[in-house]
Amino acid sequence: MCYKPSFVNLNSHLQVRLFRTIAIASFLLCSLFTASAQLTDKKLDKILSKSKELKPVLSQKEKYEVQIIYTQIDRDSQNRPTFTTYHFNVDSKRYFYPASTIKLPAVLLSLEKISKLNIDGLTKETPMYIEKAFEGHEPVSADATSENSMASVGHYAKKILLVSDNDAFNRLYEFIGQEPFNETLKSKSYRNLRIVHRLSIPYSREENSITPEVWFGNRKPIPKVPPYAETDRMEVAEISRIYTQEAQKNTSRTYSPNTSIRKGKGYQKGDEIINEQFDFTNKNFYALTEQHELMKALMFPDAVLPAKRFDLTEADYDFVYKYMSMLPKETTFPNYDNGEYWDSYVKFFMFGDSKKTMPDHIRIFNKVGDAYGYLIDNAYIVDFENNVEFILSAVIHVNNNQIYNDGVYEYDKTGFPFMAELGKTIYEYELTRKRKNPPNLDRFKLEY
Repeated sequence: MCYKPSFVNLNSHLQVRLFRTIAIASFLLCSLFTASAQLTDKKLDKILSKSKELKPVLSQKEKYEVQIIYTQIDRDSQNRPTFTTYHFNVDSKRYFYPASTIKLPAVLLSLEKISKLNIDGLTKETPMYIEKAFEGHEPVSADATSENSMASVGHYAKKILLVSDNDAFNRLYEFIGQEPFNETLKSKSYRNLRIVHRLSIPYSREENSITPEVWFGNRKPIPKVPPYAETDRMEVAEISRIYTQEAQKNTSRTYSPNTSIRKGKGYQKGDEIINEQFDFTNKNFYALTEQHELMKALMFPDAVLPAKRFDLTEADYDFVYKYMSMLPKETTFPNYDNGEYWDSYVKFFMFGDSKKTMPDHIRIFNKVGDAYGYLIDNAYIVDFENNVEFILSAVIHVNNNQIYNDGVYEYDKTGFPFMAELGKTIYEYELTRKRKNPPNLDRFKLEY
């Protein structure tokens, strides 16, 4: 509701001047409030309206809880970027479940933490060990999918960026710690978020506030002296601990929203449908605006305020760029079956759930998420052949029956086709957009 001024005991001239001043201020305040609640730019609305395929969803934007952010990138004569950002139905306070999109900041914060610790011998490749934190929690002493069969921050980061592995996120969450995860992001001005739980494991709120002892060190396999059993040829001996992080518990901050968040009309628990709204109050949140700004800071660190950047080395940036744009078939460790993990397995924009081969000249540096009927993608997209680049973020909710946890979501019918068409629509517009200076995209041409 907007403020309406009233006046008493003022002469008519002053009343008129004061009324005009307050009316203008009130109008601006109301406009700002309305924009912050739901922001749509005519430019993007016009671009999207050219696609007939997008219309069924965009015409019901509230039903599908659609939000879209699109950033044009222009370069000056020195190849320095400037950004022009457009929005469709964007509200940074509107809740949606972010699913796996929270994994990208986990990767960045873990690499940053390794860098800041600055301990001789401690790198993202150093073997990582995680002790048991509480009953039901699984410790880690190895990872059979890595080249040396050891777990590490780098290997977990690869699995997150390549195929969005849940366990890998959980282990980086444990390395970072719940409170540092949230507070570090907030210190970088990413404030509309709450990262409060691991993924795919039904730990309690208290258990998610606990992170176990995590340590890094080198172990050397030593052959046993014969005779030995065929299955017991090697004995593992601990050499040294390079760094130990004690178990932690977040007792100072709850990160609970001010009001409860309940959605839908029911949810499935076991084999039973519970006819009550599903409670998202203590689940993760990561606003689309924050995702978009983080992507901009990651891909163009020199073009954003220093406070928003991550403290990464050049090698760290190369590593992240490589694995977030790499296709599953292009990696050996981990090794992914191309039938199960096709090219666009985690590339929703432009390709949706298509199992066709992606063209070599297009690379998508992104992080997707899908859960509870939500599909999200947050991407920097480049076409090296046509010198096209742009940043695009979007979320759509496809849960027509409004029942959560029943596995009945319209991903294939509505969600993936929408995301693919959205990416194509913006890409096709970018192909026609005139640029004063063509971009030099060599920074993002990587060897895979």
